[in-house]
Amino acid sequence: MHYRTLGDRTPGGGPRISAVCLGTMTFGTTVDERTAFAVLDRFAEAGGTFLDTANNFACWVPGATGGESERVVGRWLRSRRAADRTVIATKGGARPDPARGPHWPGNAEGLGAAALRTALEGSLRRLGTDRVDLYSAHAEDRTVPLAETAGTLAGFVRDGRVGMLGLSNHATWRLAEARQRAACLGLPGFRAVQQRHTYLRPRPEPAAGLQRDADEELLDYAAAHPDLTLLGHSPLMAGGYARPDRPLPERYDHPGSVIRMRVLAEVAAECGATANQVVLAWMMGGEVPVVPVLGVSSVAQLDECLAALDLDLDPYQRARLDTA
Repeated sequence: MHYRTLGDRTPGGGPRISAVCLGTMTFGTTVDERTAFAVLDRFAEAGGTFLDTANNFACWVPGATGGESERVVGRWLRSRRAADRTVIATKGGARPDPARGPHWPGNAEGLGAAALRTALEGSLRRLGTDRVDLYSAHAEDRTVPLAETAGTLAGFVRDGRVGMLGLSNHATWRLAEARQRAACLGLPGFRAVQQRHTYLRPRPEPAAGLQRDADEELLDYAAAHPDLTLLGHSPLMAGGYARPDRPLPERYDHPGSVIRMRVLAEVAAECGATANQVVLAWMMGGEVPVVPVLGVSSVAQLDECLAALDLDLDPYQRARLDTA
């Protein structure tokens, strides 16, 4: 396993994390608890220390309410006595609130002070801990002033229940404004951002729903601010690179992807690696190193991803991938 620092690209900036993060979004819903425990055990055995969840995972699955993932992670942490050697990231703001209506994501709890306090308390209870290492505002809520959101989250850091703050699925200008506002007010700032990120480029039009992509603007911003860690979720497009029966998501199904997929296949063949492994190595080794948030449903899938840690792309291969 390789390691880096959360919240800084220099030593001493934050907790030491594994260079890949295990996403647990489907644990407790489409991935049963027995399989989830096997994946978590393998990740820990390989030296993995960084887990990502959220208080609404996976509320969109029929019969789920949100919080299933946090409960499974919490039971694993307790059964393996792993809390002290695991860096836990969770998020609040996107959990369904029946008082706001019957349909998600329109009824998401939002980023107001009361909603965030309730969200964190619920996450800590489900995880069975009194502190999380990274707590992120899960999706933009422009009905709430940034000062209210930033101030509430800063309070979580001051009272010791949160180690570091982040944002997820926010426009780059909102991230920059939130960080600047926190700095001006002397509040703990936002040191991590999690967006959807993969090798293929999405269509230029804005994505529907809550999710946002790590676009060139965000990558430029992260390059200029080494105290910010970029986490990339959905890096493998739910099998889109590897499974012939899984078409590309619509956002990536456009003529520009044909060239990138061809170059990706060429580099993978040269390396004796899978396309998935090349994508992950490309993300981790770029000018702005990205922490991939792995979404896997089996130990075999996890092992394939972990092998990317030892894959070194030479400068020529990386240049071909970048310019395709």
